[in-house]
Amino acid sequence: MKLIGNGILITRNSETPLLFDGCVVVDGNLITDYGKTQDMKEKYTDSEFIDAKGSVIMPGLINTHHHIYSAFARGMILKDSKPSKDFGEILENLWWRVDKVLNLEDVKYSAYATFMDSIKNGVTTVIDHHASQNSVEKSLFTLADVAKELGLRASLCYEVSDRDGEEICNQAIQENVDFIKYANNDESDMIKGMFGIHASFTVSDKTLEKCVEAMGDLDAGFHIHTAEGIGDLHDSLNKYGKRVVERLHDAKILGKKTILVHCIHVNDFELELIKETDSLVVHNPESNMGNAVGCTPLLPIMDKGITMGLGTDGYTSDMFESLKVANILHKHHLCNPNVAWVEAPAMLFDNNRKIAERFFNKPLGVIEKGAYADIIIVDYDSLTPINENNINSHLLFGVMGKNVVSTMINGEFVMFNREIINVDEKAILAKSREVASRFWERV
Repeated sequence: MKLIGNGILITRNSETPLLFDGCVVVDGNLITDYGKTQDMKEKYTDSEFIDAKGSVIMPGLINTHHHIYSAFARGMILKDSKPSKDFGEILENLWWRVDKVLNLEDVKYSAYATFMDSIKNGVTTVIDHHASQNSVEKSLFTLADVAKELGLRASLCYEVSDRDGEEICNQAIQENVDFIKYANNDESDMIKGMFGIHASFTVSDKTLEKCVEAMGDLDAGFHIHTAEGIGDLHDSLNKYGKRVVERLHDAKILGKKTILVHCIHVNDFELELIKETDSLVVHNPESNMGNAVGCTPLLPIMDKGITMGLGTDGYTSDMFESLKVANILHKHHLCNPNVAWVEAPAMLFDNNRKIAERFFNKPLGVIEKGAYADIIIVDYDSLTPINENNINSHLLFGVMGKNVVSTMINGEFVMFNREIINVDEKAILAKSREVASRFWERV
């Protein structure tokens, strides 16, 4: 049994949102109690005590849409590529070139780098959407092996697409099915599988039918980019006479475990379909701005009661950074300084938890009895008072991922005092640079 105490405890539960000199009790992989530090010490006398030294103790963060496969694009220069004028050209000139040459060694070290970065930024659960078009088979298993080695909780899927031919498409479908079956038998509840699809504009009706048929009764949920760029909408209207969400609805893709990523170019009718099917939406503000695809209609989506979480789309692994950008993007877009104060933290701290809990067996992203012990210690010594009403303001303006000192996942520290526990971080990064250099040459 472990006690993590002597800190400012932010629980994210409604019963006790904030507790000064707080302490969390961890037994095995679960939170079993919390309260004042001295009270917990007296109640659990034989426990190991971890001193937070006045820092913030809070639940680990959840990233509901990431792209591990994009890691090696950092710093890469494509000398033979013209500047991309729109999102379609970004896909063709960059990302579809990247995913075609990834091999399983690249996938492995991209996973090491991304998962270590996530841990160092206080992210304890990652929902990823993968592509490596000429190394499909066992790619998800490779990602899972790295997640297990590092001790990180992950949900993984492979993006099905028609763009590289029927054989690779069929391999992608099979990789999803094989991995979902494998993950369903993972008793640790650390690894989950979803059924990935790239986007409406890269899959035919036939392929959508094959995906639904292959899913069968696996009950894993689909994970698909939805109306991210205007081209996705135009493609759906021109080819099928339907808007994107309507097409996915008619194909039986929507549902309570389906994640629709982005949902920028959607109308009210489509939002009603998402609401009626209890489907999930994930917003990725930095990626949307970088790709110049538009701005997700945050207020209409959340006003309908749709569960919309916050992801990074591979842009970063720092969820605190994405929180800040989500807050200012919608103010800027709507020319209204009063919006997103509530919605941005709700996506990260409330809705990401709700999304994760549809896939994992016990509560995540909260300090309460019976929740998984995914906990972070954050070095933050505030210059102004903290109270129950201004917690989000402090996290928004005072904290970045680099402030995370220690990260516990499933009851075990995977980073302590900024040192990754289970692997040699420096050695892995050195190897990663070697692998990335060879990857760049192939691109």
